[in-house]
Amino acid sequence: MTDDPDGDGGMLSWDESVFKNEHVFEIDYVPETFKHREGQMQSLTYALRPAVRGSRPLNVMVRGPPGTGKTTAIQKLFSEVTAQTREVQTIRVNCQVNATRYSVFSRLFEGSFDYEPPSSGISFKKLFGQIAEKLVEEDRVLVVALDDVNYLFYENEASDTLYSLLRAHEEHPGAKIGVIVVSSDPTLDVIDELDSRVQSVFRPEDVYFPVYDQPEIVTILRERIKRGFHEDVVRDDVLEHVASLTADSGDLRVGIDLLRRAGLNAEMRASRVVEMQDVEKAYETSKYINLSRSLSGLSENERALLEVIATHDGKQAGDVYEAFREETDLGYTRYSEIVNKLDQLGLIDADYADIEGRGRSRSLSLSYEKEAVLDRLE
Repeated sequence: MTDDPDGDGGMLSWDESVFKNEHVFEIDYVPETFKHREGQMQSLTYALRPAVRGSRPLNVMVRGPPGTGKTTAIQKLFSEVTAQTREVQTIRVNCQVNATRYSVFSRLFEGSFDYEPPSSGISFKKLFGQIAEKLVEEDRVLVVALDDVNYLFYENEASDTLYSLLRAHEEHPGAKIGVIVVSSDPTLDVIDELDSRVQSVFRPEDVYFPVYDQPEIVTILRERIKRGFHEDVVRDDVLEHVASLTADSGDLRVGIDLLRRAGLNAEMRASRVVEMQDVEKAYETSKYINLSRSLSGLSENERALLEVIATHDGKQAGDVYEAFREETDLGYTRYSEIVNKLDQLGLIDADYADIEGRGRSRSLSLSYEKEAVLDRLE
């Protein structure tokens, strides 16, 4: 950024920006340099190497908490494979958005044919058949990444989905499909939760992504700052503070979001530099990035139940159900399933306790501040 000839001492004019490239701070940005994940990338490359030679690749289970580079690794890997050969087709499915077997295969159809399947009237068998036939016909290997596969487990769709993919070659001889499952739920034991019929054929390589430590966070964020902001916008002490807040959260995405919002706050003050006050103000929003992400994937009924729990915080499951039924007319079984899902997502704590005269009962409470949840549900 050039110095201002009018000498207004570090004030931005209305058509200037502290950002050189704001896209660098967006959630879907794939960084050119991908640091501190060399071992994981090697393991993934090793698993996919047979596909490049025309054989079925090894299946992989990628695990690690949110914001540890799993999705970026898959995107990097897939673009490398695609650049290297036309014989391998790679498709990444976001299971938070596609949480049923049918919608996963609709995405695979779209990736194979470059257009969406008809929205109704096509059976799963036919959908699957067309994908497999095209693979055999073109003699290509398909590598499917089920990103955030934990969402398939929350909807009890994981075993069926994996079974269909892993057994494809039995119904369609010559179909070669490899599967990478990516889970960001540290409490989920992927293998244990699968049906025995799937366990017998699913023997994945295990690739773990640990939380980044503070020095690693500093180097990653410094690279983003260099690409995303003009020079001298973010001082080292400000970067260290952002890195420390990020390390506390354990989620790199908090830091990336924090930098973007702090930059916007600086612009709001017409300042050429990001100050600590901009970071502090931004942190009030950025620290809830995981909450916002979890809420964005909820259905209307799931949101309704979360709202009821927020207003009945700490109450017994039975009392919460009465209030929920008044609002939605849903039965207890569906209610129970939603409670389990919200618990698995880390949005609520459903703890069993001994209640006098009632035996064991679950009390339901929010895992986040009530206001933060209600604000984001609106």
